[in-house]
Amino acid sequence: MKHNILTIAFLVLLFFCCDAQKKSIAVTNPVLDMDFPDPTVINVHGKYFAYATNGSYQGKTLNIRIASSTDLQHWKIEGDALPQKPSWASTTQDFWAPDVIYDQSLNKYVMFYSGKSDDTTTDKCLGVAFADKPEGPFVDKGSPLICGKSFINIDPKALIDPKSGKKLLYWGSAFEPIKVQEMETDWQHFKTGSAPQPMVWPGKEKEYTHLIEGGWVDYANDHYYLYYSGDNCCGNKANYAVLVARSKNAFGPFETLGTNNGTNKSVILEKDSVWLAPGHNSIFRDNNGQTWIAFHAIKKATVKAGPEGNHYYGRVMCLKKIVYKNGWPVLVEN
Repeated sequence: MKHNILTIAFLVLLFFCCDAQKKSIAVTNPVLDMDFPDPTVINVHGKYFAYATNGSYQGKTLNIRIASSTDLQHWKIEGDALPQKPSWASTTQDFWAPDVIYDQSLNKYVMFYSGKSDDTTTDKCLGVAFADKPEGPFVDKGSPLICGKSFINIDPKALIDPKSGKKLLYWGSAFEPIKVQEMETDWQHFKTGSAPQPMVWPGKEKEYTHLIEGGWVDYANDHYYLYYSGDNCCGNKANYAVLVARSKNAFGPFETLGTNNGTNKSVILEKDSVWLAPGHNSIFRDNNGQTWIAFHAIKKATVKAGPEGNHYYGRVMCLKKIVYKNGWPVLVEN
């Protein structure tokens, strides 16, 4: 009897310890205090990997920067996830907004990104590369998925539809709608006979929708939540925020938060007393199932006046927790 009581007491103590551990995950922003824009974070068996737009590290230019962490607070720069430039962008240095997923059917990590083409008659293109490990090296398939003028074809987000199993790609910017199109099962081409379909449009709300981009889809509670960013990510007139819409179908139609609540404001994350121009997010879950939003932002304290206007230190990586409440995402304090 005494043994049973001790066993029960131990199990109760273990339960409360584990429960406390689940609630103990917290971070202080920025979690990566360096220029690390357009972050995508994934969880690979308890280790977190973050990918970002091209930039320099320790004097070396990296095409797609990658960092890793085991606790979400402390991050180590791993190097370049795309060490070899694709053949179609071998002379340029504009590799933006990577998105990485693991495809079990291929047993590969798949990375989508945008890059500036060598072809001077066009501009930004969407590329896709493959790797055996999350840290890479990722190798481009050899040709772009789609190219176009200006920066229309940027900010890709891949999704394996949990309902249909279809492989989808969302993307878009340059004052056009964020679109979605079905892809072939190998991710190397758009599906024959498919066409891009608009999901959300710019200019529909008073704030932050002059331009929209950075689409990211999270599936939760039988809804597809389309997060997107607008209006101006960076530079002297940075004015950026994260907005959200939802649908019960991966192809829409999507209802914005502002339409649903009657405010015509779909923003869930915007500037405050500390941070300027937060946006271009990704969504992931930690080892305890907690949902997080990763995003870049500019620290107001680092804004400096210069001869040509304001100069920003960079867009650092931040994390915040999210809960879905009354059918919509809500940010909570860490």
